[in-house]
Amino acid sequence: MTAWEGGNVGTWEGKTRDADQPVKEPVRRFEELRVWQVSRELLNGVYRAEKTQRFGQDYAFLNQMRRSALSIGSNIAEGYERGTRKQQIEACFIAKGSAGELRSQVIMAHDVGLIDDACRAWFIEKCELCSRQLALYIAHLKRTSQRIPGLKFKAEEQTT
Repeated sequence: MTAWEGGNVGTWEGKTRDADQPVKEPVRRFEELRVWQVSRELLNGVYRAEKTQRFGQDYAFLNQMRRSALSIGSNIAEGYERGTRKQQIEACFIAKGSAGELRSQVIMAHDVGLIDDACRAWFIEKCELCSRQLALYIAHLKRTSQRIPGLKFKAEEQTT
């Protein structure tokens, strides 16, 4: 197994949720979202690439990849903690855009010889998985927005 193959890093309180396994219990924290766990794998992958690939002195390129990867999970978390489904959906679209941005940067890094074939393949697979999961999550949020409008509205109901 190479540094670019292998398992999931999504653990929380002793539970592991594989990105491809169905979930039975409701999600209570953004850390439990499978898509957030994949975004975490992507960020860890960028830091691993810094140590194992040929970035050399191209710190600007590497920094942009870090920022894109960090943006994915940060926007998922921010959206989850926002008060309305509309805000959550918007944040997920931003995260999806960042996943596409990182995928583009990976392709370009490979084109100019900064990363090898195995690294490129790993990143492309994870970026595409993240984008697919975000699309499904956004569809779920839209589908359930009338029934579950968001935390802001739940808090308002409890105070009235």
